[in-house]
Amino acid sequence: MGKAQKYVLLGDATYPLQDWILKPYQEDKNLTQRQLRFNYRLKRAHSVIENAFLRLKARWQILLKCDDCSLELLPTLVLACCILHNICEAHDNPFNEEWLEGTEPTELPKPCQPAPAAMEDGGAEQVRELMCQYFESCGEG
Repeated sequence: MGKAQKYVLLGDATYPLQDWILKPYQEDKNLTQRQLRFNYRLKRAHSVIENAFLRLKARWQILLKCDDCSLELLPTLVLACCILHNICEAHDNPFNEEWLEGTEPTELPKPCQPAPAAMEDGGAEQVRELMCQYFESCGEG
């Protein structure tokens, strides 16, 4: 769209809109088709991420027991598992779907109530709007 953007995290409706947290438009009957499409694409992206972490935990079951390690070690542990996964894939050791049998998707803790509007960043709406335009320009899918 001709405008450089930094990376963003995907959040759900309970998180405050920030220029680094992309969240869906609030669901109501007044959403435009464009906003509905944006929400749909955000939801699809979120499900891809959940599936990737499920597969990562199935291959590297140490990630199922992360409560045993320190928070400082956790990012390094996840990164190491990602690197090892890529090495396995590159050397024709593909993911075995049977590994998923012992791994259940877990619902990560989320805020119970939506963040107060005061926590939202006014400039972040421009980031969401730019992403909304981008999704619209990409066509269906």
